[in-house]
Amino acid sequence: MEQPAYRQRRQAFLERFLARIAIGDYRALLSLYLPILIDQAFIIGLSMLNTAMISSSGVAAVSAVNIVDSLNMFLISVFVAVSTGGTVIVAQYKGSGNLPMVPKAAASSVSSVTLFAVVIGLAMIALHGPALNLLFGAASPDVFAKAKTYFIGSCASFAGIALTEAVCGALRGIGRSRASLTLSLIMNLSYVLLNVLFINVMHMGVLGMSISINIARYGAALFALYYILKLDTNLHLRIKDIVRVRFEMVKRILYVGLPFAAEQMFFNGGKIVTQIFIVHLGTNAIAVNAIGGSFAGLTQIPSAALSIAAITVVGQAMGRQNVEEARRYTRFFLCVSTGFLLITALLVVPLFHPLVSLFHPPEAIKHDIFVIVLINAAMQVPLWSISFIMPSALRAAGDSKFTSIVSLLSMWLFRIVLGYMLGIVFKFGIVGVWLAMNIEWGVRGTIFLLRFRGKKWYRHKLI
Repeated sequence: MEQPAYRQRRQAFLERFLARIAIGDYRALLSLYLPILIDQAFIIGLSMLNTAMISSSGVAAVSAVNIVDSLNMFLISVFVAVSTGGTVIVAQYKGSGNLPMVPKAAASSVSSVTLFAVVIGLAMIALHGPALNLLFGAASPDVFAKAKTYFIGSCASFAGIALTEAVCGALRGIGRSRASLTLSLIMNLSYVLLNVLFINVMHMGVLGMSISINIARYGAALFALYYILKLDTNLHLRIKDIVRVRFEMVKRILYVGLPFAAEQMFFNGGKIVTQIFIVHLGTNAIAVNAIGGSFAGLTQIPSAALSIAAITVVGQAMGRQNVEEARRYTRFFLCVSTGFLLITALLVVPLFHPLVSLFHPPEAIKHDIFVIVLINAAMQVPLWSISFIMPSALRAAGDSKFTSIVSLLSMWLFRIVLGYMLGIVFKFGIVGVWLAMNIEWGVRGTIFLLRFRGKKWYRHKLI
């Protein structure tokens, strides 16, 4: 049992350390970060579990889900980006002390994000055939047929995940990350449990996954609405607030959200182009990419949570017009994130063989998966944080146009062109594609660091 004197000394040491690096109320910071960390751990962990479950239906099923998920990420990124714009505006109003404007910003975020998702979902269901043929027509007939089923089911669920994400974003903006965690867990845990039923028990494969995703996302959306309308004591939203359109507020949200949406569209569009390279490399290469991506997500969980928390913390600091505080928190998040990436890499790489066995991969592709995991684990320690934590901080200050332009150019000039050269022209295959991605992180992150050292990034006025 821990002695009180030791516990007091430990707490005093922590407070002195945080005071030295100029971090204020660490308890408030932890109360924001820990629920986001748990949320990210569940999202990534459950995503790995879903990939492992669908792998029981064969390599073709894994490949189909993987290529459609790259397209799903492209489409979902649009309304998630607009949701991020809502988080920034809510956080800045909260930080400035203008509390009456907080629920108005939150309501505008929920309505605009959901509308975006409905339009995108309906358009993609109508155009699913041409879209899949254009992008993934080179896939085998078995993979293509499964991809078609999963894509239609995913598009039908967009409105559900959009509404849930918008509510979660607004709650994170006011620092209510525990409530956001609850909503996310409802959606993701129900998704996994339904997948167990439809995939493992009823053996419905990709069709079962499509049914699961709709039930889980719309169930979470209904609970999110119930929470903010009936249970929440901070936002005080009413249904008429969500239905009513406040054009001035939507304009502010879109000022941050649309450049980020454009960035995410082109960024994830670049991933789709990369996926097209991989489709031409064969079904095994698609499976290698999918499983390698699961490992990468696993090692990035703590740092990904920090990139989300940075939007709230830096946004509230900028709402108080305290630039130096925003700088301190950004530097702190960068250091902590780099440390987390080192620790997770040292944990995951030695456990590669028991972890990869969860995906039931053919023996022929295990070596390629290991090479990708090893290279990515080494490269992300120095490069991931500056490439992902830094743009979150810049965007929270309103510097969204710059971050979007840099991300677009680095994606298309380095990840796409270099990925094609290394993967296809020089025949490094899937390993070359991943190397290009890691190099692109370094280029993009260096530019963001140089921007952060200047003054232009914090001179935007959002509220």
